[in-house]
Amino acid sequence: MNPKEIVPQAIVQMLNNKAVIKQDVFASTRKYFGVLKNVLQEVVEIYNPQIKPEDKRIQLRFHDKGEFVSQLKVAGDVLVFHMHTNTFNFDRDHEVWKSQYVKDDVANSYCGVINIYNFLHDSFRYNRQNDIGYLIARVFINKDGHFFVEGKRQKGTGINNFGTNVLTEDRWKQIIETAVLYALEFDLLVPPYDDMKLISMLQMNDEMLHSQMRTGKRLGFIYNADDVKQ
Repeated sequence: MNPKEIVPQAIVQMLNNKAVIKQDVFASTRKYFGVLKNVLQEVVEIYNPQIKPEDKRIQLRFHDKGEFVSQLKVAGDVLVFHMHTNTFNFDRDHEVWKSQYVKDDVANSYCGVINIYNFLHDSFRYNRQNDIGYLIARVFINKDGHFFVEGKRQKGTGINNFGTNVLTEDRWKQIIETAVLYALEFDLLVPPYDDMKLISMLQMNDEMLHSQMRTGKRLGFIYNADDVKQ
């Protein structure tokens, strides 16, 4: 065989295999992100009637921010659900490679990802651009809709169940409710005094004009890693 023919064949093979898998993963992730949006609306409809109707401050609110972003306001918090548009694989030290499901077919390891971030509602309300959010879960989805979650207290959705768990509406509801509960329990703590005792005129002017002083639930404190990987 002419060596010059090897390169074009390799390209064609990659396009017909890996490139197709990645496109299938994207389509699958987008499909299940659509399911997520529907479930977020259902969660609002389920919980709001159980909340004091006269207190609008604590009622849930769903906001569709476009094809790849949705938000769920929960009292003083906002959960941001963001679908990344690219397909990912995992480094060789990741636990996913120990899964028999992946060992049987490496194509199963290619995943899209939906990140769930916890922000303060005031960060959006007052346009505080310097405020920070925390990643509290990320959902990995492959071409067949099989998934696993890396996140806070997401029991029963870990790598051990990859290959059997499919992102049904009930599964999404479980993931959402776990994230909501974690966000509500995850309190805003006062930063250490020594971290706040000095402030420049520029910072104060920015604060007065724009409410830009950076705020986050654990700003200035060690953020404990209590991820659950099952």
